Amino acid sequence: MSSPDLAAYARDGFLVLEDFLPAAECAALQARAAELVAGVAAPAHRTVFSTEDQRHADDRYFSESGDAIRFFFEEGATDRPTALALNKIGHALHDLDPVFDRVSRRPELAALARALGLQRPLLLQSMYLFKQPHIGAPVDWHQDATFLYTQPSTVTGFWIALDDADRGNGCLVALPGGHRGPLRRRFRHRGGRLSTEILDATPWPALEPVAIEARRGTLVVLHGLLPHASAPNRSSRSRHAYSLHVIDGRADYPDDNWLQRPTLPLRGFA
Repeated sequence: MSSPDLAAYARDGFLVLEDFLPAAECAALQARAAELVAGVAAPAHRTVFSTEDQRHADDRYFSESGDAIRFFFEEGATDRPTALALNKIGHALHDLDPVFDRVSRRPELAALARALGLQRPLLLQSMYLFKQPHIGAPVDWHQDATFLYTQPSTVTGFWIALDDADRGNGCLVALPGGHRGPLRRRFRHRGGRLSTEILDATPWPALEPVAIEARRGTLVVLHGLLPHASAPNRSSRSRHAYSLHVIDGRADYPDDNWLQRPTLPLRGFA
């Protein structure tokens, strides 16, 4: 990263790096995701992932997925074939699958993490995001630190476009500079279940949202406190993406965070 890149990231809370992942690597992730999906037996129960009502929080299939590879469906798509009904695969692809492991631990990502000030980067969470044609659900405004909380806040998102992402098929949208505000919510274990705790009821800052259109292979870096969202995909085009979240191992990662890895210790880029 150049000094202007670092300055832009500090100012906006996000950074767009085009042509970061070669086309062959994008294709490898998409092909591997298709293989994983093809190997999924038709489930008797389909866990639906929705950012609007968080009903999945009460499902152990979701709450115990931090050290597993599991498949989550779009709301209203339970009668579709699995390949056309999935919302995402998560949350330990980077540790449990060799193709995702190789891409997640590319030297360029390790160098980027160091440039951003993560002195002891640990790869915490990964997701393959489908954003299916016509039914891809919106993602509400949120901060990644709501779900992946550290003290101090260190979570950083690496979001890679595997298809061209634009306004038509539900690209990311962000509030530039919004990362300088407080953390609004925490999604955590409380009273034996997962729930969202309001930390600060202040409305999102009155900033003009920016659509982050990204060609295939583009990396979008997201500050953990940056408010961001995405619109639904009502187009006939898919909008696949790969998302990796990294934290600094020097920070405290509380035991009440929703994502726990009791059988899989966190690893860095090496």
